[in-house]
Parts: sequence; structure tokens; C-alpha cells
Amino acid sequence: MTSSFMIRDVPKSERPRERMLRDGAEALSNQELIALLLRSGTKSESVLQLSTRVIQHFNGLTLFKEAQVKELTAIKGIGEAKAIQLLAALELGKRVYHFSSEERYVIRSPEDVAQYMMDEMRQLNQEHFIVLYLNTKNQVLHKETIFIGSLNASIVHPREIFREAFRYSAASIVCLHNHPSGDPEPSQQDIEVTQRLVESGKMLGIALLDHVIIGDRRFSSLKEKGYV
Repeated sequence: MTSSFMIRDVPKSERPRERMLRDGAEALSNQELIALLLRSGTKSESVLQLSTRVIQHFNGLTLFKEAQVKELTAIKGIGEAKAIQLLAALELGKRVYHFSSEERYVIRSPEDVAQYMMDEMRQLNQEHFIVLYLNTKNQVLHKETIFIGSLNASIVHPREIFREAFRYSAASIVCLHNHPSGDPEPSQQDIEVTQRLVESGKMLGIALLDHVIIGDRRFSSLKEKGYV
């Protein structure tokens, strides 16, 4: 009788949990992701072996995504608790995939921008330059931190900003950065960066709607000041 392969036989650095921490979830196989959800195997087989049998039972992810508790518990080593854990993960994945665009935050004014980002940005110790990418309905498609450090027109390059706009098929953008001093009044550098982005946006057909500076519970809109 041959001994079963157990998770302890795998070098620690190559176990699913350690690999996910090091390389990210996208680096893991389907079996490894399921193993993380199952957490443990049985007395006779490792969690990786068990997760492999789960995938084999459903002939891959196509049937697995429609699994029910009864089907899962029919697999030796899968009790009700493990079945529920797997189904909860599946349901969450479905909800994320079908996330409705109507639930996206809508930007209609500088106040909307400030409300969306104030808590996140007002207490940062360094300047963060962040861009919100919007669709044709002014809904936020994506948020990206482009640069961290003192704002400088030569460093904040339009290429980096508008590359992401094309990636997400954004119709327009809103730029933000914070002033750690708490004073949101724009500097000459802020104005120069804004004007450069306005011109770049016009050439590319992606409008810069505003550049909002976040202070401590205060904000300043360069659009309202006439620079956009």
C-alpha cells in the first residue's frame, strides 16, 4: 500500500497559501484556489488531491459553477461545511461578474468627486495623483493612482494617464491630488499640469472634466476656477 501524498510533503514556499501571498491569486491553478477554500483534506489524501477530484467530478469549471450542495457532498471528503464554503465563493464570484453598472458612482460635480475621495485622501502624508475614469454616463469605471510624490508637470505625463483611459474605454476623466498641508488652493504647478492634460485630452477625444485638489475636509476645483 503506497502512502498518500500530503500537503506537508510540498515545500512550504510552493503551497497554495504561500504562493498566493507571493505571486497573487491569478498565479494559482483552479485546483489550488479550490484547495484554499477547502482548507483541509482527509486522513488519506491532501487538500490538493481532494480539490483535484472536485474539478474532475464536474469535468472542469463549466459544470462546477452550477454545483449544488447535494452534488458536492456526494464527493468523498466534502461535507456540508466545505460544500457551503465552495458555493458561497461561487455565488460571490457570480455577483462580482454581474455587478450592475447602475451601482457605479456617478460624478456630476466637484462635490461628488470630493465626497467620493475625501476620506481616502485627506490624511495622506504624501501627494497622491489619482485619476477617475468615467463612461458616457459619468459613472466611475476605474480609479488609478498614477503618481506619488510632489506634483511636477514633467513627471505627471499625459501618456500614463490616457493609456489607462483607452484601456477602460473611458469617455472622460477626473484628476485629483491631495495637499498634505490641508490647504487645497492650487499652486502654479497644479495649474500647469491641468492645462497640459486639458490640451492632451482634446487631441485624444477624452475630456478632462475637472482637476480636484483635496485638503483637510476642504477641496478646490480647477474647473470652477476656470482652468478646465
